[in-house]
Amino acid sequence: MKPYIINFPKIQDPRGNLTFLQHSNQIPFEIKRCFWTYDVPGGEIRGGHAYKNQKEIIIALSGSFDVVITNLDGSIEKYSLNRSHYGLYLPAKTWRHIENFSTNSLALHVSSEFFSREDYIREFEDFKNVIDAE
Repeated sequence: MKPYIINFPKIQDPRGNLTFLQHSNQIPFEIKRCFWTYDVPGGEIRGGHAYKNQKEIIIALSGSFDVVITNLDGSIEKYSLNRSHYGLYLPAKTWRHIENFSTNSLALHVSSEFFSREDYIREFEDFKNVIDAE
């Protein structure tokens, strides 16, 4: 499976818009953990890893940033996230990093697994070996 954009409901109202997430008609996994990244200094890059088992959705709740996927053949796909009513689904075994954070950006990460150091693949060569072994 490849990464893809999920459009969440956007309830428009003159007093302000509302968007929500719910399992299982919008989120393709049971949510076990949420975390967010914020106050990222200009020019910094987050991520630079893959997960063995964890699936994830990344949503730009505020501001904007780019999620960069590196495929095994070295090709790169970039997803620019800048609206809080859609998110990027990342299946397990997807190499990614996040860059180009705008001032005051806020990224929500919705995950299928509890935190586990052992689930991280932190070196791209190790990532290629995991994929090749399958």
